[in-house]
Amino acid sequence: MENLTMLQFFEWYYPADGSLWRFFASEARRLKDIGIDTVWLPPAHKGMGGEQASGYDSYDLYDLGEFDQRGGVRTKYGTKQEYIDAVQTGKQAGLKIYADIVLNHMGGAEEREEITVRKVNPENRTEFISEPYQIEAFTKFTFPARAGKYSDFIWDHNCFAGVDYDARKQETAIYKIQNEYGEDWQEVMSDELGNYDYLMLSDIDFRNPQVREELKRWGKWFYETAGFDGFRLDAIKHMDPGFFNEWLDDMRAEFSSEFYTVGEYWAPGNLGAMLKYIEATQERMSLFDAPLQANLHRASIEGKDYDLRTIFDDTLVQARPELAVTLVENHDTQPLQSLEQTVEPWFRPLAYALILLRAGGYPCVFYTDLYGSSYEDSDKEGQTQRVTMEKMRELEALLFLRKHHAYGVQVDYFDDPQCIGWTRQGDEAHPGSGCAVLMSNGLGTTKAMEMGKSFAGIVFTDHLGKIDEQVIINEDGWGEFKVYAGSVSVWAPAGQ
Repeated sequence: MENLTMLQFFEWYYPADGSLWRFFASEARRLKDIGIDTVWLPPAHKGMGGEQASGYDSYDLYDLGEFDQRGGVRTKYGTKQEYIDAVQTGKQAGLKIYADIVLNHMGGAEEREEITVRKVNPENRTEFISEPYQIEAFTKFTFPARAGKYSDFIWDHNCFAGVDYDARKQETAIYKIQNEYGEDWQEVMSDELGNYDYLMLSDIDFRNPQVREELKRWGKWFYETAGFDGFRLDAIKHMDPGFFNEWLDDMRAEFSSEFYTVGEYWAPGNLGAMLKYIEATQERMSLFDAPLQANLHRASIEGKDYDLRTIFDDTLVQARPELAVTLVENHDTQPLQSLEQTVEPWFRPLAYALILLRAGGYPCVFYTDLYGSSYEDSDKEGQTQRVTMEKMRELEALLFLRKHHAYGVQVDYFDDPQCIGWTRQGDEAHPGSGCAVLMSNGLGTTKAMEMGKSFAGIVFTDHLGKIDEQVIINEDGWGEFKVYAGSVSVWAPAGQ
C-alpha cells in the first residue's frame, strides 16, 4: 500500500431519507482528489427496521432496496440501483469500495416457531438457569415479497443458535436454542460473559452446513450484483473464525480477487485477544485498532496529564502494523452510541496526525470529521441530548500531507510526556516529500528534530497554518520546530 487512506462514508445518525448512495456518487471524484483511496460503505441490505434501519439488524441479505419488505422498498440509504450506480461511480473515480458484511444475526422474521430452548444467565452464558422448555420465537424467515427470487432458502430455528424473545410469554431473555447442531453455544474467540457467541436478535448458527453454503452463494451473488472490491466484517468476535476462513477462501478462489478485508474485533483493552484472532484466521484479514482508538480517547480526556510517549502502547499498529486499520472514531464510538468512546474535538487533529502521517497502519477517516453531523438521541440515563460534531478544518490538509509528504525514513522524538514528534525524511519516488510533525497536550514549546542533510537550507512552513514563522534546516539537517499549546503543527518544505 502506498499511503492508502480509507473513508467510512456514513455515521450512525445519517438521515434515513434514502440519499446516501446518491450523495456518495456525487462526492466520489472530490474524495479521490483530496486523498481518499478506498471507501467503506454501510450495509446495503434491508434491515428489520426497513427504511429506518442502519443495516446492522439484518433481515434479507438479498434485498438491496428492491422489494417491498419491512414497510418499504428502499433501504435507509437508497435503492438497489442507486447502490450499484454508486459503487460503479466510485470505481470510475479511482476509488476502491468495501462492502459492509453483517452475518452474525438476523431479525424481523415473518413467522413464529415453537422451539425448545434453555434460558441462560446473561452475565454468564455458559450457565443454564432453566431446564429445556418450549417458547414461541420469530425464527422463520420466508421473505414473501421476494418470493424466492435470487434464493429460495428458508431460514428457520435450525439456522440459529439463540434468540432473545419469547413471543408466547412476551418475555425478553437470552435463550439457547436446542437443535441438532448443539445444546451449547458455538465456540468463538471471545470468552466475555462466559461465551460471547450471542450478541442480538436471532444468532446465526454456523455449525449448520446449509447455512454456510447459503452464505457462500449469497456472497457470490452480492459480488456479481454490485462489483465492490473488499469487505468490512461486522461483529466477528461473536462468530466462529473458521466460518470466515472458509467464506473468504471461497470468495477469493471463485473470483481470483484479493478482496481486501478488515474485521471488527472490538477489544479496546485486549490486544492479546486480537492477536489470537489474527492467528486463528491466519492473517486473512486486517483488524480495526480498537486499543489505539481507546488510547486516543483517553488522551483527549486526560489532556496534559496523559503521557503522550505511551500513545501507541499495547496497540495493534505497534504489534502488527501491516494488519492494523487505525481510526479516530466510528459509528459505534461516536457520542450517544453503544460503544461511545469519543475523541474530544481539541485532540482530533493530533489523533489524525498520529494515524495519517506515520509509517504504520492503514488509516480510516470518519464521515463526521469530513462532513460534520448534528443529531439528537437519548444518553445512558435516558435523557435526550443534542450533539453537534463540527467537521475538522485541518483534515484535508492532513490528507494532502499524507499523500505528498509522509514518506521515507521515520525518526521518532517520543522524549517528553507532553510533547512528541517525528520526522519523515522523504524518498526519491516522491519529489519534495518529507515532513516534521510536532504535537503538545501541554504548553507551547519547540523541539530540535533531524530531517537529514539533503534538506540543508530548505525553508519549512507549518502546512496546517497555525504558525506563521519559518524554519530553515541547518547544514547538519536539523531544524528547531515549534508547536502551540494543545495543538499539532506539521512542517514541510514551503510551497510543496
